Amino acid sequence: MTDETTFAQTLKDEGLRLFQEGLYEEAIAKFEQAQTAFTDEGNELEAAEMINNRGVIYRMQGEWDKAIAALENARAAFIRLDDPSREAQALGNLGGVYASQGEREKAQTSLQQAADIFAELGDDQRRAETLQALGVQLWKTGERSSGLAVYETALHTLEKPTASQKALRGLLGLRNRLLGKEEEGK
Repeated sequence: MTDETTFAQTLKDEGLRLFQEGLYEEAIAKFEQAQTAFTDEGNELEAAEMINNRGVIYRMQGEWDKAIAALENARAAFIRLDDPSREAQALGNLGGVYASQGEREKAQTSLQQAADIFAELGDDQRRAETLQALGVQLWKTGERSSGLAVYETALHTLEKPTASQKALRGLLGLRNRLLGKEEEGK
């Protein structure tokens, strides 16, 4: 690892620390510095990740236009650099921005694209997490049956469910047995 790589990674790590502490403006500045350092060393993938990180922060701050621009730029870079996993993550983040704005159709489209990519990659955990968000969006648009079905699929796909997700799985399994339906995921 070169000094420059170490410097860029240090800036990224500092940005993540600041983000976790809720110091968003400071984190944005560190991610901008890290992006420049990664670009200078020719690491376009990590430079694009810094753009994605800023997009997430802009979303949290309610700066929708900045969030969308950053996440679309990051996604374009991930496509160009042939990193479908990070492309799907950027799409999932875009879906979250659109959902926060109340743009349910755009949110659904982005989340479905992300879930499809995660499925192609065999990343069941991230696919399930994305399907949960998609199920919520469908529910909020009045597509209750579809939303519930997608959410239930997500619960059964999760590799690492939380205690409450396990309990909900159990309740859905009981409902299915009582209704004579075959359980998902078996």
